[in-house]
Amino acid sequence: MSEETALIKRIEAALFIAGRFISVQEIVMLTGINPLLVEELLLKLKEKYSSEESSIIVLSQSDKWKMDVKQEYQDMIAKLASGKAEFTRAEQETLAIIA
Repeated sequence: MSEETALIKRIEAALFIAGRFISVQEIVMLTGINPLLVEELLLKLKEKYSSEESSIIVLSQSDKWKMDVKQEYQDMIAKLASGKAEFTRAEQETLAIIA
């Protein structure tokens, strides 16, 4: 696995665990990756998930990023949602650090 691929996977894990919009600075803190490189890799990750072959999408809003399910699958997510997060906030942070 190339170094770039490994770094993208770290960013991907951080976005997945966060489950909300997080800033580039938060991603830097979680992954230890240089801020300029984080921004470049986020764009590559967004492009990767923009393909029609994935039900996942990477969204950006101002300086914040989020991994989400594409709109056409939102009804399925609503059926699965129980109103309670699978992990507590502390557990999510711990998992993000481990990732």
